[in-house]
Amino acid sequence: MASFTRLLEWIFCLYFFSHIPITLCVDLQILLPAWLYPDCLTDLLKWYTVNFKDPLMQDPPVWFLTFVYCEALLQLPFFPVATYAFYKGGCKWIRIPAIIYSVHVATTVLPIIAHVLFADLPLSSQKPVTQNERLTLVSFYAPYLLIPLLLLNTMLYNPKYTQEEKKKRK
Repeated sequence: MASFTRLLEWIFCLYFFSHIPITLCVDLQILLPAWLYPDCLTDLLKWYTVNFKDPLMQDPPVWFLTFVYCEALLQLPFFPVATYAFYKGGCKWIRIPAIIYSVHVATTVLPIIAHVLFADLPLSSQKPVTQNERLTLVSFYAPYLLIPLLLLNTMLYNPKYTQEEKKKRK
């Protein structure tokens, strides 16, 4: 059990560590002025939106922008803290912040996935039309739902994070 928990901690560590450059270099492009980003990063975003037909990143609706603002203001500062906690392993103080993070992210990614799968998107070469195109796009968002749900499960039920430490009596 201890080695499985340590494997999960490494997965969480890599997830949070990788999320830092993704947020800074890709996601925040839809909020920040274009001149802040080098051409290679704006080209990367254009390539992604064209090839994977992501309407949310091409022409973000207001509700999606609010999720990205939350990512920038609430989640981004948490990423290095969580990276450290899971790299070190066994940091019980991360439990409550990780629960808050995972519930927040799950409740934002779920409507994104539902929108991609079920929204009546206008016909265009820049929108996912076929079920295969929609599922391909969902595959980019799915890890940001599945890993937070795994994190939530770990924080709620793993004995390493749920056991109270016995305090020494004086």
